[in-house]
Amino acid sequence: MENLEKKIRIYALKNAISYNGKAKVGSVISALFNEGFKQEDIKKNSKKINEIVDEINNLSLKEQSEEFSSFENLVKSRKGREGLPELPGARKGNVRMRIAPSPSGPFHIGHALTASISFLFVKKYGGKFYVRIEDTNPENIYPPAYEMLKKESDWLFDKSAEVVIQSERMPIYYKYAEKIIKKEGAYVCTCSSEKFKEFVEKKKNCPCRKLNVSENLERWKKMLDKNGFNPGEAVLRFKSEESMKEKNPAMRDFPLARINLTKHPLQGSKYRVWPLMNFSVSVDDIEQKMTHIIRGKDHRDNSERQNKIHKLFGKKPPWVSFLGRIKFKDLDLSTTKIRDEIESGKYSGWEDPNLPTIASLIKRGYKPESFWRFAERIGLSENDKVMDKKEFFKLLEYFNKN
Repeated sequence: MENLEKKIRIYALKNAISYNGKAKVGSVISALFNEGFKQEDIKKNSKKINEIVDEINNLSLKEQSEEFSSFENLVKSRKGREGLPELPGARKGNVRMRIAPSPSGPFHIGHALTASISFLFVKKYGGKFYVRIEDTNPENIYPPAYEMLKKESDWLFDKSAEVVIQSERMPIYYKYAEKIIKKEGAYVCTCSSEKFKEFVEKKKNCPCRKLNVSENLERWKKMLDKNGFNPGEAVLRFKSEESMKEKNPAMRDFPLARINLTKHPLQGSKYRVWPLMNFSVSVDDIEQKMTHIIRGKDHRDNSERQNKIHKLFGKKPPWVSFLGRIKFKDLDLSTTKIRDEIESGKYSGWEDPNLPTIASLIKRGYKPESFWRFAERIGLSENDKVMDKKEFFKLLEYFNKN
């Protein structure tokens, strides 16, 4: 980009004037995409962007306005929603994205902001947006969450999202488990977790890796058989192409499925082998033809694992962007903790006005567009943002009114 520093300054001024004299790095980066800035340019220019934004924020609003007036004619008009960058490789009518909440509770404000960015891209380009309820861990499910997540999805995503429940797709996961075994991309391991951890640390292959396809299929059937393996006695593992010498320990023959006899709220005791997150997510992303994924940066390793599974099946992995977290100084977003506090009587329910839940905000009169606007402002930044409850709701209230 020509005159990069000048353009950073222009957009920082523009953003600061729009928001009471305080520009946000994420919004400036999003605006720069309109000038030809690329995702790969962010890292090498982040220091300079932060320095200029800090400098602008130290000016008075009057000084900002005076300086910007001399640059205003140089700022390009953005098409579509302000703050929403172009989506690499997106084709009109063919963008497929998803969010994947766990039914440990309903949506809270963190879910809504992350999900809104993906929803807005699908809305902009056309395609399909999924709300995929990840409930293949029977141990951490809050049954009322199924209906709450559906209702809140209708509100937040303008009744346009398709809701999918993973536990209703178990036969598909079983079919893929057999496929991956037949491709020699997985094996059934009967080593104890302690022993396997030793293999990982020593970069040594597990003896179960030597089993042939027919032996692994027999072990897989034994995992499924109620008279076969018990919980903890066998795990389906991915067979990493670089064996156990993968540079990243998290990639060394990671698990794909396990035996879990906990009764499931929807499926009861119908299934005894449950896919783990990286396997079920990969299968669903392949089956539902995901093109783009936006997720928290804490999922980097998971994304790499899922890419490996895609490649094994000869599928191109989706384009992925990682988001930084909003770290609240005085707000806890754990749905499990909130649930415990509701049950203990601290809060009257999920709609309690003191809770950061979507159920609460709907009752208080907030509109879904307020989250859409907020998400646009954040953009696709990997930088973590620290704010307190008062600051967050001041911004949300601003977007809600406008």
